[in-house]
Amino acid sequence: MRETATDREPTVQELFDLSGKVALITGGTGHLGSAMARALAEAGATVVLTSRSTDKAVAAAATLPRSKGIPHVGIALDHMKTDQLGDAFARALDHAGRIDVLIDNGHEAEPADWSTITPEQFTGQLANASGYFTLARLVRDHAVSRQAPASVVFLGSMYGLVASYPDAYEGICPASSVAYHALKGGIVQMTRHLAAYWAADRVRVNCLSPGPFPSEHAPDGLVERLCTKLPMKRMGQPYELKGAVVFLASDASGFMTGQNLVIDGGWTAW
Repeated sequence: MRETATDREPTVQELFDLSGKVALITGGTGHLGSAMARALAEAGATVVLTSRSTDKAVAAAATLPRSKGIPHVGIALDHMKTDQLGDAFARALDHAGRIDVLIDNGHEAEPADWSTITPEQFTGQLANASGYFTLARLVRDHAVSRQAPASVVFLGSMYGLVASYPDAYEGICPASSVAYHALKGGIVQMTRHLAAYWAADRVRVNCLSPGPFPSEHAPDGLVERLCTKLPMKRMGQPYELKGAVVFLASDASGFMTGQNLVIDGGWTAW
């Protein structure tokens, strides 16, 4: 739609403001998920924070800053159990009334590398994408039923774009899993596919691909090795995803769909 002379240009603050929106984030108690959940709340959204554990979800939701005193919600949701996602999504709607934003962030890891992984383990890792899709479709159908727009954000990875360096892991720990690379590459492509099909429904689909953001549980020596592999020579901090996730969730990215936003300290630049 072309802007007319009578249209008022929104301010930057208005574009990034999530006040009045409800955002559902999976894996909201994790290393990156907790920072992104805080970002959504700080931008004004009411957050439905999910974890496999109800107690963990409720406790994490209670720590989020509130907009206008509206409480956030913590519920149990396991995106790997696709047959249960319909019921979990219905519980989210019972608590929050609607969902405007989905951050598909939860992840079930598979540590086996290419030399040891079994076909069953490989297939199990790809099931993360099935969970992402199933939940995203529920959000899309809900938005269409409300005749309202929605924003879906999948969590990808720089490893959905490039291979890992063998020498980054050698002598420290197993290499990044081949199944993980296949999974994240598939999520990037699924983003494009769904964006094309859902654009007419006013449902935007984008992907956020972090680079190296290791937690405190990273093996000894791995962080130092990884720092040699990217231009900025340091690892990412979880808060450095906060601006990106608010951008993708909000009207600030209103003309953006089917894209993969990479936050990787320059890893994929060379």
